[in-house]
Amino acid sequence: MATEGLKENETLASLKTEAESLKGKLEEERAKLHDVELHQVAERVEALGQFVMKTRRTLKGHGNKVLCMDWCKDKRRIVSSSQDGKVIVWDAFTTNKEHAVTMPCTWVMACAYAPSGCAIACGGLDNKCSVYPLTFEKNENMAAKKKSVAMHTNYLSACSFTNSDMQILTASGDGTCALWDVESGQLLQSFHGHGADVLCLDLAPSETGNTFVSGGCDKKAMVWDMRTGQCIQSFETHESDINSVRYYPSGDAFASGSDDATCRLYDLRADREVAIYSKESIIFGASSVDFSLSGRLLFAGYNDYTINVWDVLKGARVSILFGHENRVSTLRVSPDGTAFCSGSWDHTLRIWA
Repeated sequence: MATEGLKENETLASLKTEAESLKGKLEEERAKLHDVELHQVAERVEALGQFVMKTRRTLKGHGNKVLCMDWCKDKRRIVSSSQDGKVIVWDAFTTNKEHAVTMPCTWVMACAYAPSGCAIACGGLDNKCSVYPLTFEKNENMAAKKKSVAMHTNYLSACSFTNSDMQILTASGDGTCALWDVESGQLLQSFHGHGADVLCLDLAPSETGNTFVSGGCDKKAMVWDMRTGQCIQSFETHESDINSVRYYPSGDAFASGSDDATCRLYDLRADREVAIYSKESIIFGASSVDFSLSGRLLFAGYNDYTINVWDVLKGARVSILFGHENRVSTLRVSPDGTAFCSGSWDHTLRIWA
């Protein structure tokens, strides 16, 4: 019996109120550290001038909604996955398709490029994460070399290689994240704590980075220690699902994009939200966020077909990019920071610079 552990005159209700009061005290302690707003500190910083970004390439070839994309470390190749069950590797300069895999399921919601550039990982409604090595043999049979690495009990929503090709981190609709060994398919660590589907994850940028952040349908963003499996920080200020999380380049903060039509910036050292990027006129959810290499700009793709560019420090929108003809579902800045790529439900990817 679970209640046997309770002392006399301890009821669930009394424990609940105690937990709530402790929560309140924690919030008070957090507030004490909150002495100044980010935009006030940034008032002395020069405003960003006008800058023009245009679509420089359009990648056409998917037969349905593009759901995910990732850059290769070579700054040139891109992997994208779609609702048509296809995963395509592109050369972003020439727009040529270099590889294509047809998955056993539609809705391939997650894809990632291995750090070496020699493999890709993908998955979705098949509840699995599969790794495909890339070779340049003519008539290569990629399906024959497929390796099933991760198994979840619900759809795969995101995947990312760690700093090597040997480990992969996955997030799932089953409410967990997990770390897997690519060779053996063995589960190395699982991360439990979200109260609903986990929709996104991002690894801390440092080489020694043993932490990652995840966001989900429980409106929470959680920071995890990969070695222990413990949640070390949790942030709950969004009012709806968190669709995307991305670390600030220094690793000291992260941004999130949500169905509540806002993007937010969380400072890990101050342990709180420090900025909200929103406008009265923006009423559609943000599906994907990423920082410029300097960290000064935050690019955010929205369900109203636009991409908004925010000044991270001042909290102001500095540009709005039009071009996609349906929701923007995924967005990533290239590794050298010279361009970014967006994928959309209009079946295309666009390279902007």
